[in-house]
Amino acid sequence: MLHLRYFVAVAEELNFSQAARRLHMAASPLSQRIKDLEHELGQPLFERSTHRVALTPAGAALLPLARDVLERVNAIPWKLREAVRPQRSTVFVGVPAAVHPKLRERLEALRQRCRDTFELKRWPGPSPDLTAAVRDGRLALTLARLPITDPELELMEVMTERLGAALPAERFAGRDSVRLSELADLSFISSPIYTAPASFEELDARLNSAGVKKRIRVDNADYSGIAELVSSGIAFSVTILDPEIVRRRYDREDVVVLPFEDFSPELATALVWRRDRAQPGGDLADLVGQAKDVFADPLTD
Repeated sequence: MLHLRYFVAVAEELNFSQAARRLHMAASPLSQRIKDLEHELGQPLFERSTHRVALTPAGAALLPLARDVLERVNAIPWKLREAVRPQRSTVFVGVPAAVHPKLRERLEALRQRCRDTFELKRWPGPSPDLTAAVRDGRLALTLARLPITDPELELMEVMTERLGAALPAERFAGRDSVRLSELADLSFISSPIYTAPASFEELDARLNSAGVKKRIRVDNADYSGIAELVSSGIAFSVTILDPEIVRRRYDREDVVVLPFEDFSPELATALVWRRDRAQPGGDLADLVGQAKDVFADPLTD
């Protein structure tokens, strides 16, 4: 290797003195090393004269070969580090809209726990799209609203949240709760912000049986848009009862959030993965095992 380094230096400088300075050695031993290499290869590598150093055809042929060998040798330390370092795979975890902050904290705990082997990235979307992406293999895991009935997917319920009604404060101010029968003259705002369509269907059926017949479908409005409709006195919505969530979504004097007296709706969230990928030998077996530990204790709010 040293002889090849000497040769490349001289071939690039075409001057023994300059090459010797570059190699931090004297010119005389450098010249001897080149002669030793020429003797070993049985070929003259340089044409030497008093005023000129030039590569012979053999030297010109050796130069790219020598450079390639030295590049490979120089790469050994970092390639060795890469070979023994645990490999990290980038995987995506689905996060539906309005997921509870405590679940985000657990996702962060999972990210920290798996950081040596997996780089977890969050991917937003509605629950049906996220579960479809898990089934198709585009996502490794997802948080999703229940119910989920896909036989290819496996899940564990990780949180249950109580739901209440977001109501016009002018009409319900000072109240501790509300009955479904009191909402019959209001329109229910059906929005995909909170839940999956299956959950909406169950909720919608329960409200309909209680006499709440009118609907306002809002596909693109955020919480401020829903609050505007509620505060106008023509509609109500269903929302999570957690005080912190209520404060962030409906922090205004003309909207009040109350629990139901005669109805106990809940929003259930699960961690979902594809069954075959989590089985022994599956590419996500370790990640799913870690996730089960992190989310082992279901949350209730």
